[in-house]
Amino acid sequence: MEEYENLRANFITQKPTKQEEIIFFKYEKPKLTSHIIYYNELFKIETNKPVASEKTIRKYYNSQLKKREQFFIDNAEFYRYFKKGHQYLDDKYFLRNKHDCNLVLDSFYFQIDKQFATSHDYKAAQIIANEQLQIYLIGKLKTKANTQEYSQEKVLKWTGSKVGIIELIYALQTEGVFNHGAANIREIVQGFSKAFDIEIGQYHRTFYEITNRKAERTKFLSSLKENLINRMDQADEHQRLP
Repeated sequence: MEEYENLRANFITQKPTKQEEIIFFKYEKPKLTSHIIYYNELFKIETNKPVASEKTIRKYYNSQLKKREQFFIDNAEFYRYFKKGHQYLDDKYFLRNKHDCNLVLDSFYFQIDKQFATSHDYKAAQIIANEQLQIYLIGKLKTKANTQEYSQEKVLKWTGSKVGIIELIYALQTEGVFNHGAANIREIVQGFSKAFDIEIGQYHRTFYEITNRKAERTKFLSSLKENLINRMDQADEHQRLP
């Protein structure tokens, strides 16, 4: 952002020619702005990614890809103009305070910094950023498709209760058995979700409900312990048989 502010400060003190101004707002500023848009959107995409099965994550990435496709559909006319390198509307699109009311303008245009923006320089930046986001999302989908192709035909699927697996996950995280105790709950939940093909959902809320149980809090863990001890006892009995 400091680079962006420096660029603005330097530009508004200059008196560029008409052609220099068009070049700046058509190519130079959008290139920098597109980086800001791209990384902001990438951060939102990845932080909002669900902790769920591969199928659900693929669906999520596909929905994000469709959003980018819809952007190009909604802005098809300007997209064609910009990508084909046309120039006949440059004085309307890329000169300050020269917008044409007959052209479609986003509502935010009337709130922008008129000293450092035109009617379409931000949209040009969005085009560049969304093209890069498309490449990123397609890459993610291809990677997951290849992973699925080479995965085992028969996958272990968790068929117990979600409450049980969440109780187990929190117990293992508390014990510090993953990554020398450095793995956080989200990472472990994501690992279990992928490994056992289960959408775990709102694990924080479920854990809160577990802590508020009036009866035995560690119901699932206690059941594991009891059943394992019974199995060991049975194994001992079997070994003692003549």
